[in-house]
Amino acid sequence: MKIGLYFGTFNPIHVGHLIIANHMAEYSDLEQIWMVVTPHNPHKQKNTLLDDYQRLHLVNLAIEEYPKIKATDVEFKLSQPNYTVNTLAHLKDKFPQHEFSLIMGEDNLKSLHKWKNYEYILENHAIYIYPRVSQAIEKESDSAVQNHPKIHKIDAPIVEISSTDIRENIKNKKNVRPLLSEKVWNYIDHNNFYLD
Repeated sequence: MKIGLYFGTFNPIHVGHLIIANHMAEYSDLEQIWMVVTPHNPHKQKNTLLDDYQRLHLVNLAIEEYPKIKATDVEFKLSQPNYTVNTLAHLKDKFPQHEFSLIMGEDNLKSLHKWKNYEYILENHAIYIYPRVSQAIEKESDSAVQNHPKIHKIDAPIVEISSTDIRENIKNKKNVRPLLSEKVWNYIDHNNFYLD
Protein backbone atom coordinates (compact mmCIF):
# COMPACT_ATOMS: atom_id res chain seq x y z
CA MET A 1 0.00 0.00 0.00
CA LYS A 2 1.19 3.53 -0.80
CA ILE A 3 1.04 5.56 2.38
CA GLY A 4 1.62 9.29 2.72
CA LEU A 5 3.08 10.42 6.03
CA TYR A 6 1.83 13.82 7.15
CA PHE A 7 4.03 14.88 10.08
CA GLY A 8 3.03 17.55 12.55
CA THR A 9 2.69 18.49 16.16
CA PHE A 10 -1.01 19.14 15.41
CA ASN A 11 -1.19 21.55 18.34
CA PRO A 12 -4.14 21.56 17.68
CA ILE A 13 -5.21 19.80 14.47
CA HIS A 14 -7.41 22.16 12.42
CA VAL A 15 -9.52 22.05 9.25
CA GLY A 16 -6.51 23.09 7.16
CA HIS A 17 -4.71 19.88 8.10
CA LEU A 18 -7.83 17.89 7.18
CA ILE A 19 -8.23 19.67 3.83
CA ILE A 20 -4.64 18.80 2.85
CA ALA A 21 -4.76 15.21 4.14
CA ASN A 22 -8.10 14.53 2.44
CA HIS A 23 -6.92 16.12 -0.82
CA MET A 24 -3.83 13.88 -0.85
CA ALA A 25 -6.01 10.83 -0.14
CA GLU A 26 -8.50 11.65 -2.90
CA TYR A 27 -6.42 13.32 -5.63
CA SER A 28 -3.01 11.62 -5.57
CA ASP A 29 -1.95 7.99 -5.97
CA LEU A 30 -1.55 7.66 -2.18
CA GLU A 31 -3.96 5.08 -0.78
CA GLN A 32 -3.83 6.14 2.87
CA ILE A 33 -2.62 9.15 4.80
CA TRP A 34 -1.08 8.63 8.23
CA MET A 35 -1.05 11.68 10.49
CA VAL A 36 2.23 11.28 12.38
CA VAL A 37 1.84 13.12 15.67
CA THR A 38 5.29 14.41 16.56
CA PRO A 39 6.05 14.55 20.28
CA HIS A 40 8.96 16.92 19.93
CA ASN A 41 9.87 18.73 16.74
CA PRO A 42 13.57 19.73 16.93
CA HIS A 43 12.57 23.20 15.69
CA LYS A 44 9.80 23.85 18.24
CA GLN A 45 9.86 24.66 21.93
CA LYS A 46 8.60 21.62 23.83
CA ASN A 47 6.90 23.71 26.53
CA THR A 48 4.35 25.14 24.06
CA LEU A 49 2.98 21.68 23.26
CA LEU A 50 -0.17 20.11 24.62
CA ASP A 51 0.44 16.63 26.08
CA ASP A 52 1.38 14.10 23.35
CA TYR A 53 -1.58 11.80 23.97
CA GLN A 54 -4.04 14.70 24.13
CA ARG A 55 -2.89 15.84 20.68
CA LEU A 56 -3.14 12.26 19.38
CA HIS A 57 -6.68 12.09 20.78
CA LEU A 58 -7.58 15.36 19.03
CA VAL A 59 -6.29 13.95 15.72
CA ASN A 60 -8.35 10.78 16.20
CA LEU A 61 -11.44 12.90 16.92
CA ALA A 62 -10.82 14.99 13.79
CA ILE A 63 -10.41 12.03 11.39
CA GLU A 64 -13.26 9.81 12.62
CA GLU A 65 -15.23 10.32 9.40
CA TYR A 66 -12.23 9.98 7.04
CA PRO A 67 -11.59 6.25 6.41
CA LYS A 68 -8.47 6.91 4.30
CA ILE A 69 -6.79 8.93 7.08
CA LYS A 70 -5.22 7.29 10.17
CA ALA A 71 -3.42 8.66 13.22
CA THR A 72 -0.17 7.17 14.48
CA ASP A 73 1.89 7.59 17.64
CA VAL A 74 4.91 5.87 16.08
CA GLU A 75 7.24 8.73 17.05
CA PHE A 76 6.23 8.58 20.72
CA LYS A 77 8.35 5.46 21.10
CA LEU A 78 11.41 6.72 19.23
CA SER A 79 14.32 8.67 20.71
CA GLN A 80 13.83 12.43 20.90
CA PRO A 81 14.16 14.86 19.32
CA ASN A 82 12.57 13.07 16.37
CA TYR A 83 14.24 13.08 12.98
CA THR A 84 12.22 12.08 9.94
CA VAL A 85 14.93 9.78 8.60
CA ASN A 86 14.81 7.70 11.80
CA THR A 87 11.03 7.47 11.71
CA LEU A 88 11.11 6.36 8.07
CA ALA A 89 13.67 3.65 8.86
CA HIS A 90 11.55 2.42 11.77
CA LEU A 91 8.36 2.29 9.67
CA LYS A 92 10.11 0.55 6.77
CA ASP A 93 11.39 -2.08 9.20
CA LYS A 94 8.01 -2.52 10.93
CA PHE A 95 5.84 -2.44 7.79
CA PRO A 96 7.96 -3.77 4.90
CA GLN A 97 4.80 -4.38 2.85
CA HIS A 98 4.05 -0.63 2.61
CA GLU A 99 5.66 2.10 0.54
CA PHE A 100 6.04 5.29 2.57
CA SER A 101 6.11 8.80 1.14
CA LEU A 102 6.28 12.21 2.81
CA ILE A 103 3.74 15.01 2.58
CA MET A 104 5.02 18.54 3.15
CA GLY A 105 4.29 22.15 2.36
CA GLU A 106 6.19 23.96 -0.35
CA ASP A 107 7.80 26.13 2.34
CA ASN A 108 9.37 23.03 3.98
CA LEU A 109 10.78 21.85 0.66
CA LYS A 110 12.92 24.97 0.60
CA SER A 111 14.70 23.87 3.80
CA LEU A 112 14.82 20.15 3.01
CA HIS A 113 18.58 20.34 2.37
CA LYS A 114 19.02 21.16 6.09
CA TRP A 115 17.30 17.95 7.22
CA LYS A 116 19.31 15.10 8.70
CA ASN A 117 20.28 12.67 5.87
CA TYR A 118 18.00 14.45 3.39
CA GLU A 119 19.79 12.84 0.41
CA TYR A 120 18.90 9.39 1.72
CA ILE A 121 15.26 10.45 2.20
CA LEU A 122 15.06 11.79 -1.35
CA GLU A 123 16.61 8.67 -2.87
CA ASN A 124 14.31 6.26 -1.02
CA HIS A 125 10.99 8.06 -0.55
CA ALA A 126 8.70 10.12 -2.76
CA ILE A 127 7.74 13.54 -1.42
CA TYR A 128 4.32 15.02 -2.12
CA ILE A 129 4.29 18.82 -1.98
CA TYR A 130 1.23 20.98 -1.37
CA PRO A 131 1.36 24.72 -2.17
CA ARG A 132 1.75 27.52 0.34
CA VAL A 133 1.34 31.27 -0.18
CA SER A 134 4.02 32.10 -2.75
CA GLN A 135 5.26 35.40 -1.30
CA ALA A 136 6.76 33.50 1.63
CA ILE A 137 8.67 31.19 -0.68
CA GLU A 138 11.68 32.08 -2.76
CA LYS A 139 11.36 30.08 -5.94
CA GLU A 140 14.44 27.98 -6.50
CA SER A 141 13.54 26.58 -9.91
CA ASP A 142 17.12 25.58 -10.67
CA SER A 143 17.55 23.75 -7.36
CA ALA A 144 18.40 20.06 -7.57
CA VAL A 145 15.96 19.38 -4.73
CA GLN A 146 13.05 21.24 -6.39
CA ASN A 147 13.50 19.31 -9.63
CA HIS A 148 14.27 15.92 -8.13
CA PRO A 149 12.25 13.08 -9.75
CA LYS A 150 10.95 11.98 -6.33
CA ILE A 151 9.27 15.37 -5.76
CA HIS A 152 5.57 15.39 -6.72
CA LYS A 153 3.81 18.74 -6.61
CA ILE A 154 0.09 18.30 -5.94
CA ASP A 155 -2.34 21.04 -6.92
CA ALA A 156 -4.00 21.12 -3.51
CA PRO A 157 -5.91 24.11 -2.10
CA ILE A 158 -3.76 26.79 -0.48
CA VAL A 159 -4.71 26.79 3.19
CA GLU A 160 -3.22 29.38 5.50
CA ILE A 161 -4.51 28.43 8.94
CA SER A 162 -2.04 28.40 11.79
CA SER A 163 -2.20 26.32 14.97
CA THR A 164 -0.15 29.08 16.63
CA ASP A 165 -2.82 31.66 15.74
CA ILE A 166 -5.58 29.33 16.93
CA ARG A 167 -3.89 28.89 20.33
CA GLU A 168 -3.34 32.63 20.65
CA ASN A 169 -6.95 33.36 19.72
CA ILE A 170 -8.33 30.82 22.21
CA LYS A 171 -6.19 32.46 24.89
CA ASN A 172 -7.66 35.83 23.89
CA LYS A 173 -11.24 34.45 24.06
CA LYS A 174 -11.83 34.72 20.30
CA ASN A 175 -14.21 32.37 18.51
CA VAL A 176 -12.12 29.86 16.50
CA ARG A 177 -14.85 27.22 16.07
CA PRO A 178 -14.94 27.46 12.24
CA LEU A 179 -11.24 26.50 12.13
CA LEU A 180 -11.67 23.22 14.04
CA SER A 181 -13.84 20.17 13.56
CA GLU A 182 -16.77 20.15 15.98
CA LYS A 183 -15.47 17.29 18.14
CA VAL A 184 -12.01 18.86 18.36
CA TRP A 185 -13.46 22.21 19.39
CA ASN A 186 -15.74 20.61 21.99
CA TYR A 187 -12.85 18.64 23.53
CA ILE A 188 -10.56 21.70 23.67
CA ASP A 189 -13.34 23.84 25.14
CA HIS A 190 -14.39 21.20 27.70
CA ASN A 191 -10.80 20.79 28.93
CA ASN A 192 -9.95 24.52 28.87
CA PHE A 193 -6.90 23.90 26.68
CA TYR A 194 -4.72 26.82 25.49
CA LEU A 195 -6.24 29.35 27.89
CA ASP A 196 -2.91 30.23 29.55
